[in-house]
Amino acid sequence: MLWGRVTYEMMESYWPAVARGEVDAPPALREWAVKLEAKPKYVVSTTRTDFPWTNSQAIVGDLRAGVQALKDATPAGVLLGSGKLAAELDAMDLIDEYRLLVHPRIVGHGPTLYERGLPATRRLELVSAKALRNGAVAMHYRRAR
Repeated sequence: MLWGRVTYEMMESYWPAVARGEVDAPPALREWAVKLEAKPKYVVSTTRTDFPWTNSQAIVGDLRAGVQALKDATPAGVLLGSGKLAAELDAMDLIDEYRLLVHPRIVGHGPTLYERGLPATRRLELVSAKALRNGAVAMHYRRAR
């Protein structure tokens, strides 16, 4: 899992406590929290250097080289979960697949994923789409090269 600092801090403020049983949570959430605790977590930050959550470490130095090395070392793929970081890595042509979850809500404000645009259009091929019981749609796309 690869996150920017803001997303990492949001996640670390909740999930470790759920995994330890310090927060009331349904069994499925607690099960996910325990799995998340064990997963390697990589963080991109220019302002923070200490990442105490279990199995967390920083991507240091050149962002492109660090993320490419992580991709090369992780054949099953790297899950990216930060909007600003996603846009930056996409601009560097480092994203191969997109897994999007569209919720049945229109917020009408706030940041968008590609506020600053991209250097080129991204052509995508649909791998799968699944409607969920709550009305959200999970979509998986692969870059068409």
